[in-house]
Amino acid sequence: MTLFNRVGLMLLLVSIVSAVGSNPALAEASTAATGLNLQDMLQRTLAWINHLGSVGAIAYIALYLVATVAFLPGSIITLGGGAIFGLVLGSLYVLIGASLGATAAFLIGRYLARDWVYQRIAENEKFRKIDEAVSKEGFKIVFLTRLSPIFPFSLLNYSLGVTGVSLKDYLLGFLGMIPGTVMYVYLGSLASVFALMGTKAQPTNSAIEWTMRIIGLLATVAVTVFITRIARKALEETVS
Repeated sequence: MTLFNRVGLMLLLVSIVSAVGSNPALAEASTAATGLNLQDMLQRTLAWINHLGSVGAIAYIALYLVATVAFLPGSIITLGGGAIFGLVLGSLYVLIGASLGATAAFLIGRYLARDWVYQRIAENEKFRKIDEAVSKEGFKIVFLTRLSPIFPFSLLNYSLGVTGVSLKDYLLGFLGMIPGTVMYVYLGSLASVFALMGTKAQPTNSAIEWTMRIIGLLATVAVTVFITRIARKALEETVS
């Protein structure tokens, strides 16, 4: 079984983590992916990026940018980033790609597709309240919506474009993506270690390493869920 087939299997874990309140920026694949063909296409693209060498990071960031604008599943790409680049670089590249894509979607929603965005969100009561609050506390609202899964990530980017939030507050709000990003990239990085099992490259102390990795993952998930719940509560109080 290839590395990216193993990443595909880990999507099951993604749905479980999403259910307990993970970052919407990265959990969107659980609901956005409607068929295996799209997942297969993204996994093949990630496999291609994995063989690009030094330019792979640029291709990966470009893929994430396009996926964010086009409403493609984010968590598949994020898991692949962890598998290809590891925790540190994977998290960095995900944040860069997601931030660039979110900024592009914001500008499209503000200047090019306002009517289309309004049609998508006009009947959403939660967005109406956020729209009212964001003009007073722009950074706080954007930051909390990044932490709390109120809206799907891609739709949120477009939706905030039609509010009165400043571009500066919108960009600073990207800090809220960090906890969920680290959690999903960590999960993806485990796939690369998992792929070595049963091979000559498998570490001799693999049991100890796996124990530490699983403990680290559980701790990361626990912290992310805790932060998400606090953010959800704070957001509800702010927009009430």
